[in-house]
Amino acid sequence: IYAIGEIGIDLHWDKTTLEFQRTAFKEQIKWAKDLELPIVIHCREAFDEVFEVLEEERDSLLRGIFHCFTGNLEQAKQAIDLGFYLGIGGVLTYKNSGLDLVLKDIPLDKLVLETDSPYLAPVPFRGKTNESSYLVYIAEKVAEIYGVGIDEVASVTTANSKTIFGI
Repeated sequence: IYAIGEIGIDLHWDKTTLEFQRTAFKEQIKWAKDLELPIVIHCREAFDEVFEVLEEERDSLLRGIFHCFTGNLEQAKQAIDLGFYLGIGGVLTYKNSGLDLVLKDIPLDKLVLETDSPYLAPVPFRGKTNESSYLVYIAEKVAEIYGVGIDEVASVTTANSKTIFGI
């Protein structure tokens, strides 16, 4: 076992389950701390609620990834301040995501690359089934944003993943 997740809060479909989700999220964080494992956070339309729980649970054991990060710059900085990396996927390649503007102010060493397979395939495969081989399109976009080569993006984000997961 390398992590506990995806865990978190999702208010997209049903806001009436917030308290149940908050209780479950806290318990899952406790498991991760007991096992000294990182967490992978699912946060959909719930940044304030997720950050509230993370602030309550904040300590030296709390760490992980904000999976499929799509927040704004303030939320990105808050996640990093809490000891988290940003999971960057296919949404980065979408024309109006705004995520490219967020990343311009975030260090590359705070990112990991990921898919949300089978969802959120990057351009030019948007709307199709996502797969791991499409990570190269995400890496290319990250390289463009940071003005570095794709090999550097691969090296840094792979090292970040190894650090997070202890491998």
